[in-house]
Amino acid sequence: MIFHPQKVAGVRVVESEPVSDERGYFARIYCTEELAHEGIRFPIVQSSVAFSKHKHTLRGLHYQAEPHAEQKLVRCIRGEAYVVALDLRASSESYRQWCGVRLSEDNGLSLYVPKGCAQGYQTLRDDTEMLYAMSAAYHPASARGVRFDDPGIGIAWPAAPAVMSDRDLAWANLGAEGKS
Repeated sequence: MIFHPQKVAGVRVVESEPVSDERGYFARIYCTEELAHEGIRFPIVQSSVAFSKHKHTLRGLHYQAEPHAEQKLVRCIRGEAYVVALDLRASSESYRQWCGVRLSEDNGLSLYVPKGCAQGYQTLRDDTEMLYAMSAAYHPASARGVRFDDPGIGIAWPAAPAVMSDRDLAWANLGAEGKS
C-alpha cells in the first residue's frame, strides 16, 4: 500500500499495489500493520456499501460527533465518484479546508478520512457503488452534516447535483462559529 498525504491533515489517498497474473490480480486494500506504520490506528468496526443509480448523485457531507466519531476508508468498487473530506477539527492546521479525489473501479484508489472530518461524494457515472470501512458503528443521534454548497467552504463539485436526499439538503452551513 502506498499512502499519499493530502492538504487536509491526516487525510491520505491509499494506492493498492496489485499483483497480477493470468487470473487477474490480488491487491491489499486494508492492513493494520501498514496503517500503523503511517501512524494510523484504525480498527474496522463496521463496513457498508452505498449504491447510487444516477450520475451526479451527491451524498454528504457527513460525520459523527464524539464520542462516536469515526475514521473511514472509502473505495469505489463500481463506477466513479468525486470524494471530499472537510476538516472540522478546530485545533488542526487545515481546519475548514477540504480536499477532493476521484475514486473509481478503474484507478483502485481509496481515501482514508480521520476522525473530525466530514466526508461526502458525488457520483460521476450511473450505477456507482462505494465501499466504506468505519472505526465506529453508526449512531443515529451522533449523525451530523455540513451543507454541500456552504459558501464559506467553497467545495468545487464536478457538476450541479442531480439527486440529493432531503436530509442532505437540510444541513446547515458551517458558519463562522464552526458548528453544524
